[in-house]
Amino acid sequence: MGNLIDVILPVFLVIGFGYVAVWKNLFTDSGVDGLMRFTQTFAIPCLLFRAISGLDLGQNFDAALLATFYTGATICFFVGMIGARVLFKRDWQDSVAIGFCALFSNTLLLGLPITERAYGTDALRYNYAIIAIHSPFGYLLGITAMEIARNTGNSARALPAKVLKAMFQNGLIIGITLGLIVNLTGLPLPGVFTDAIDLMVRAALPAALFGLGGVLFRYRPAGDMRAILFVVAISLILHPAIVWLLSGFAHLSVPELRSAILTSAMAPGVNAYVFANMYGRARRVAASAVLIATGVSILTVWGWLAVLP
Repeated sequence: MGNLIDVILPVFLVIGFGYVAVWKNLFTDSGVDGLMRFTQTFAIPCLLFRAISGLDLGQNFDAALLATFYTGATICFFVGMIGARVLFKRDWQDSVAIGFCALFSNTLLLGLPITERAYGTDALRYNYAIIAIHSPFGYLLGITAMEIARNTGNSARALPAKVLKAMFQNGLIIGITLGLIVNLTGLPLPGVFTDAIDLMVRAALPAALFGLGGVLFRYRPAGDMRAILFVVAISLILHPAIVWLLSGFAHLSVPELRSAILTSAMAPGVNAYVFANMYGRARRVAASAVLIATGVSILTVWGWLAVLP
């Protein structure tokens, strides 16, 4: 019960504040759009830039940790995509969007604050190692699969350019890329610049959580509930279960195991809807899956915290 009250509920209360504020017309839809644009385009990319530019890549980028998490994520993508095609008779483009929902955990808005509250700030270095390639990996896999589905019967020559253009229009990937450049080159940053970035970073998570509440109110459950619950089950149960199974073979340390399990156990992030909306495919399933999985994850994350060492 302590984990539920001390770790999980404060995060979900901030989301709840945003939900109620929009529900009661205390915060407008346009305000939510502006807040989410600020966090997704500026504040969170600044957070990722700051974290990754100072990350000890040699110590934290453990191949076993990344292979464990992303093997699970890849399996979930294909389970979601093929399941949508075979079980729910969706066309391939819808199926790719549903697979992306199953792949893209909310590593930032939920994974970071829950891990920090459960295990302290030092535990986040493994989260950041996962997050550093989360958007590039997820969007590369999702966009490539979608462009293949859309490109059926046409020349594949233009496919790489389409994939790269779509990826580097994403603020998260830009923040990660710039952070890696600074880290790898050792480029010194002026103190006044890093202080300004830190001010942006402090606003990132609380503002994004509040805005997420408003987004979840806007996209209330609709569409095919079987497909939605299928995505919820993959995200909250199958992904962390695969990571747990693979962690024994990978011999992850306890801190690595905690970050890998908690990050994989998060509900689909808003980027799942962003991806679906970008292509105009399975938008109702994506939005409803984000909403329902976020609510259900209060209990499932509590369960994972209970079994983690």
